[in-house]
Amino acid sequence: MLDFTGQVVLITGAGSPKGIGRTIAHTFGRQGAQVVLCDINQAGLDANVKEMEGLGYKAYGIAGNLCEKESVDALVAEVTAKFGRIDVLVNNAGVSQKVTVADMKLDDIKRIFNVNMFGLFLITQAVCEVMKKQGYGRIVSLSSVSGKRGGGVFGGAHYSASKAAVLGFSKNLAREVARDGITVNCVCPGLINTEIWKSMPDEQAAEVIAGIPMGRPGETQEVADAIVFLASKEASYITGEEIDINGGSHMD
Repeated sequence: MLDFTGQVVLITGAGSPKGIGRTIAHTFGRQGAQVVLCDINQAGLDANVKEMEGLGYKAYGIAGNLCEKESVDALVAEVTAKFGRIDVLVNNAGVSQKVTVADMKLDDIKRIFNVNMFGLFLITQAVCEVMKKQGYGRIVSLSSVSGKRGGGVFGGAHYSASKAAVLGFSKNLAREVARDGITVNCVCPGLINTEIWKSMPDEQAAEVIAGIPMGRPGETQEVADAIVFLASKEASYITGEEIDINGGSHMD
C-alpha cells in the first residue's frame, strides 16, 4: 500500500457517478490522502464527496470551469488557502465526440480542445507554481490510446489530436520542472468498462473486443492504480513517461 498521508491530491473531472475520476478519488482516499475533487457539475461533486466521507475518506469538492482562467485561479487559491499545499494533480477531465472529419465543424474542434488541452494547460500552469514553491509535486494526465495510434473506439480526429497534444505538452513540461522536484507523466487508457462501453451495440462491442489481446475492457480501478503509483514518492525517478493501459490493443 502506498502512503499519501498528509498529501493533498487535486483531481479534475471527478463529478461523474461512475467514471474513472470517481475511482481515482476513492483510491487516493483509501491511502490516506486529502482528496480535492473538481468538476463543473456541482451535484455530482456533492454526491461523490458525501460518498467518500461516508467511507471515512478525507474529501472536499470545488466546482469550477477549467476553460476559464479566473475560475482556475480561484480554484487553486481556495485549495491552497484551505490545505496549504497541493502535492498531486491528476488531469482527468475530458470530453469526446464521435464524428468524421468530413462532418466536423470548427466549433467541435474548439470544444474538444478547450477541455482536453486548454483547460488542462490552465490548471497545470497554476498548480505548477504552487509545487515549485514546495519543491515537490506529481502531475499525472490522462491521454488516450487514441492519441497514440490515431483513432479509437469513441472519439473523432479532434479527440485524438487533443490527446496527442497532452502527451507532447507533458513531456516538455517534465523537462522544464524536473529540477523543481516535480514529475510529469501520462497514462493512456484504451477501452475501459464505463457507461459508454456498456451502451455500445453488441455487434460493435464484439468487434472492439476482437482487437484486444486480453479479450476484455479494462476496469477503472486498473487505470486508477497506475495513476496512484505514478503520483507516489516511490515513482520519484519516473518523469516524461506515458503508460499504456489497454490490454495490448496498442503496443509501442
